[in-house]
Amino acid sequence: MPSWRGAPFGIKTRAMSDCQLYLISPLDVTGDFPQRLERALDAGPVAAFQFRVKDVDQHEAARLAEPLQTICAARDVAFIVNDSIALAKRLGADGVHLGQGDGEVAEARDMLGRDAQIGVTCHASRHLAMEAGEQGADYVAFGSFFPSETKASEHRPEPELLNWWQGLFEIPCVAIGGITPENCTPLVEAGADFLAVSSAVWKGDEAEAVRSFARVL
Repeated sequence: MPSWRGAPFGIKTRAMSDCQLYLISPLDVTGDFPQRLERALDAGPVAAFQFRVKDVDQHEAARLAEPLQTICAARDVAFIVNDSIALAKRLGADGVHLGQGDGEVAEARDMLGRDAQIGVTCHASRHLAMEAGEQGADYVAFGSFFPSETKASEHRPEPELLNWWQGLFEIPCVAIGGITPENCTPLVEAGADFLAVSSAVWKGDEAEAVRSFARVL
């Protein structure tokens, strides 16, 4: 299976690097958020940034995304669009993250090209993860490992799921859901290639939060 294809954007497989940080935007990226993103990315190593907004049309989403995409590109951080293959195509994004029901991996690959990074939410399901891998996903995301302030989830996998995945598959795995610098160690030790975090960074001092993650990764 292929690993994440975005080496120019700083994303590496676990064989080349330890667990890395994957930032997810808050729903509100207006106001001073571009400056906050700059501070976060300049504070420590970040592999990828996921643009996640809701309840706006594609034109407005593109307007909000473009300055953030520029900030990421200047720092070799992969810019991933949440849910929308069409928006990822419009922006020329580095990839798309698909929730269950947001589209098929094959459709995303056809629209975005062979070098796009396509991730799939798999909740706590081994079956969904294996299915995503068979379809050509570049990474699978498991969670929510902890209660999340960003998105409610009824799924609560154990860290052992990451260990199982690492023992059988080459495709990187992402741990998501309520992750903080204080609780992430079991996930890293279990084999998470990336920690996807949002509120732990954006609810306070984003630069200090990134530095705190850097100290434990």
